[in-house]
Amino acid sequence: MSLPRLLSPFAALVAVFGAFALMFAAVPAASASDCGSISDSDDRNLCRAISKKNASDCGSIGDSDKRNYCRAVVKGNRSDCGSISDSDLRNRCRAEAGGSSSDCGSISDSDQRNLCRARSKGNASDCGSISDSDLRNYCRATVKKSSSDCGSIRDSDLRNRCRAESR
Repeated sequence: MSLPRLLSPFAALVAVFGAFALMFAAVPAASASDCGSISDSDDRNLCRAISKKNASDCGSIGDSDKRNYCRAVVKGNRSDCGSISDSDLRNRCRAEAGGSSSDCGSISDSDQRNLCRARSKGNASDCGSISDSDLRNYCRATVKKSSSDCGSIRDSDLRNRCRAESR
């Protein structure tokens, strides 16, 4: 086999890897640092704890319902959801901390209910029934674990949270 015949497949392989590298370079890496721009301190700390999967970071959250939600979801422990007074957040917590999509059924807001179902089932196609486009894109990105849908979110806090949680 001649040298040019060997180089041709090698050159093609280099070109393919180069194309992939350029594709991924265009999407910024998501991390807990994306949470730093979120204006509400409790939401910022919740974002950091969830993106780092570190329950000790939940202690910085002032709102007790959000703090308990954070601990339950990060640790994957449904029993921590029981002390949450907001029933919608409690049901979402149960679903996201190891429960099932049936826990989402009694969430009053339809978009939040659909988000809960999609995330608990891990099915991005379920995000299509969410009417709010920002929340729909957040849902798709976090279920698929791909930040590509985050860029079209208009709300900057949700966009940053999306980038942090979609990795």
